[in-house]
Amino acid sequence: MIINLKKFGTTLVSRPSGKEAYLAFTPTLREVKNNETIEVDFEGVEVLTPSWADEFLTPLINLYGKVVGLKNTSNPSVIESLKILDLDKV
Repeated sequence: MIINLKKFGTTLVSRPSGKEAYLAFTPTLREVKNNETIEVDFEGVEVLTPSWADEFLTPLINLYGKVVGLKNTSNPSVIESLKILDLDKV
């Protein structure tokens, strides 16, 4: 499964917004099959704040663990937010 974060916008800021995005996406996560990888794609995301990422990525990684991967993370805003949350090694 690929999660294209740009569908939530190009500027991903605030805890409430991140939580709302995660809750809205939760029904889709029920379709994840056993041993299926989940790729979170940051292509098109211009701004990512640690608060948004914490509300969306942290519960996703807590639930699915090592099957979650991150791609297109070269944007400086994405890089720094992932570092702050210690998710830059996912």
